[in-house]
Parts: sequence; structure tokens; C-alpha cells
Amino acid sequence: MTTANPPIAPVSVLRTLNLVTAQLDRVLSGLSAYSDADRALRQLAHELAAACALSADVAVASVLLNQIAGRYAVRHCVDTAVIACVVAQAMGRPPEEVLVIAAASLTMNVGMMRQIETFQNRSSALTPDEREIVRRHPSQSVALLREAGVTDEDWLVCVMHHHENDARSGCPEGRPENAISANARLIGLADRYCACVSARNYRRSMLPPVTLDILRRDAGHDPELTRHFLEQIGRYPPGTLVKLANGDTGVVTGRDALFVHTLRDAAGAPLSIVRYAEGRMHEICVALHEDEARLRFSMKTVWGQLAAL
Repeated sequence: MTTANPPIAPVSVLRTLNLVTAQLDRVLSGLSAYSDADRALRQLAHELAAACALSADVAVASVLLNQIAGRYAVRHCVDTAVIACVVAQAMGRPPEEVLVIAAASLTMNVGMMRQIETFQNRSSALTPDEREIVRRHPSQSVALLREAGVTDEDWLVCVMHHHENDARSGCPEGRPENAISANARLIGLADRYCACVSARNYRRSMLPPVTLDILRRDAGHDPELTRHFLEQIGRYPPGTLVKLANGDTGVVTGRDALFVHTLRDAAGAPLSIVRYAEGRMHEICVALHEDEARLRFSMKTVWGQLAAL
């Protein structure tokens, strides 16, 4: 008599990203003590890229709905890596290039991890000394990565250039537009997007449509890359809380087809219906902040085992 093997549970994209966040915190916090930081960081980049490939919808939704997972300074790097990887994969970038984009995103701010936590907790302007820390952090990050054994020049160039822009107002060098790598530009866009949609102690998060409008108007970004970025992320990406024309409120579940999992009707009664957000009754009227939507739900309720904790 044979015993059937128990069914294998689907890999949870959300759990994977949370584990990557926790492990990244440990690596970056003790980078100088790691004997093989390159291998450890590449493994985390591989796991993140695989999670994005498994479900880009859940990965993007985690950026908007999973903002309490880990320290902001670390989580922001993971969120940036998610957005950059999803766009790169959708654009058909080869896996080895996606891996570099993920690794660079995860390590772009290692030169000022401690200061980021301080900066994000207050609304006052940075001091001249603090602005200098921000200006120098790409080169400082590269120096720390080299000391830890990272030798991949594509990775290091992306870290060095992720704050450069076409207006030559970026840091640390104010490089001309023809001297900024395409992947560094992509990471820079993802970095800014995630900074806008993340909440701070002194302000709410910006809504995704507002953030996209800001990026669209920014003359410092490559117009063609920005167009690809806007197309792949979308005005209402997965994880966006929305109100429909009929008064239902819910959360956007997919990027390719605009589906909304409605969770509350116009009268406030609980719902659990997936609607295609098209037509006079069910089109999206507006994106909502969490306090406006008044919805409490787990990501697993909407995306199933792919979003299990």
C-alpha cells in the first residue's frame, strides 16, 4: 500500500517578500562582517525576482498594502526592487539583467540606512550636512559594496547612477543624459514612485494616480522609459483602494485587466464580489486612502495562497 504525498502548498509571494525584507535587513546591517555578501545579496535578488515573475499582481499590491513589514529604510529598497523588476520583466529584459536590477535596488541606499529612518520620521527640511549625506549616498553605497566583495560593475553602476537624471540635477555627479544607464533610470523611477506611495509619520501616502501624474510631468526622466513604466504599473495598480460608480468600494486585483474585488457596497454592507471595472455602473470613479475606504481585509482574502502570510 502506497501513501500519497501531501499536496504542496503554493508558494506565497507575500511571504517570500517579507522574508527577503527580514534577511536583507540582517545583511545590510552587518555588511562589513559578511564574508560572502555578494552571494547572499544575489540570492535575495533571485528570490525577489522569482516572486515577481510568479505573480506581479501580488508583488505590486504588497507595495501598497504591506507597509508595516520591516523597517522603512529596508522595506523601501524591497518595494523599489519589486516595481523595477515587474517593469523590467514586462519589457522582456533577460533574467540576468533583471537580477542586476533587483540586486542594485536592494542595495542602493546602504550608504545611508541609519539616516533614512531619521529623515522619514520628520517633516522639517534637511540640514546642509544631511543634504550632503543624501548627495553622497550613491558613491558611499558603492564603496561599501566593493568592500563587502561586490565586483559586478553593472550592479555598482546602477547604484551609483540611480539618482542621476536627464536634467543634470541628480547626484552624486549631475551626469549628462547620455551617461546614465537605462537600468539606473528604471531604478530611479521605481525609487521615486515607491517613496511617493509610502506613508510617512508626517503625511499620508500619495495615491497611485497622483504619483503617476507627478512622474509624467517630471522633465528629469527619460520620456520613453517613463511611458513604459506608466503602462506597466498602471493608473490603478493592484492594491489600490477604489470606489466604483455604483458606490461599491474595493481593491484593484490585476494590472492587465482592471478587476476590482469589491468588499463593501454603497450602503456600507460587506461584499465579496469581483467586478470588471468597465461600463457605467462599475467603472472606477476615484482612488481612496485607507481611512476613506474603511476596508479591513487580509491580502489572502483577495489573492488566495499567493498572498498568505
